[in-house]
Amino acid sequence: MAGTHILGIDIGGSGIKGAPVDLDKGELAAERERIDTPEGAAPEDVLEVVAQVVERFADAVAPGSPVGITIPAVVRGGVVRSAANIDASWIGTDADEMFTRRLDRPVHVVNDADAAGVAEMHYGAGVGEKGVVLLTTLGTGIGSALFTDGVLVPNTELGHLEIDGHDAETRAASSVKVEEDLSWKEWAERLQVYYSTIEKLFSPDLIIVGGGVSRKADKFLPRLDLHARIVPAQLRNSAGIVGAAWYALAEEG
Repeated sequence: MAGTHILGIDIGGSGIKGAPVDLDKGELAAERERIDTPEGAAPEDVLEVVAQVVERFADAVAPGSPVGITIPAVVRGGVVRSAANIDASWIGTDADEMFTRRLDRPVHVVNDADAAGVAEMHYGAGVGEKGVVLLTTLGTGIGSALFTDGVLVPNTELGHLEIDGHDAETRAASSVKVEEDLSWKEWAERLQVYYSTIEKLFSPDLIIVGGGVSRKADKFLPRLDLHARIVPAQLRNSAGIVGAAWYALAEEG
């Protein structure tokens, strides 16, 4: 078992989750471990929590096998270039090098929405899809992963599009629905504005909607009037972990 499973870890604003992933099936190979994200989410504190998660699954993966880690940030060449819901001191940090040194195994860090998108394209709602596919994660903010004929265009960050003078995610994220006590109809009206803008800019053939709220997709997706097909994600809360593991193995070549 250890030789076929890759460890994926998903760093979020509230929790750090990890599990070995069976990449043949695209599913978790063991119950995930979750530890609260340290207050402030500074690099050195997050590093130690990640080390705990890796230690928890030391016997479930091969020694020296790669680890994939998601982070809510733009990542280029393993270096963090932005910070969302994590400490600003991450910016400029060579996360690949930092985690690799501490964990004593190859580590590859990837944007969290990109990881979820990769998982959906290989194992979920995007399997076999050609053309332009966009995954959006509706949660605390809005994450995005854009694909053309299955190839990822990394770090798109389309939740931060300015629409009508507002950062899009401050109007349409699922957290805003809760904070402002919006009805499904009211929230869907905001999503309509967001996704209509996305269509004007990118003309996607398929939009995949992820995030925890996708479990209730029947409450809001049918209210949207778009040219693109729009469907709920299939991997739900495991998408980040699965995508991180897939990305790590792909980066190893």
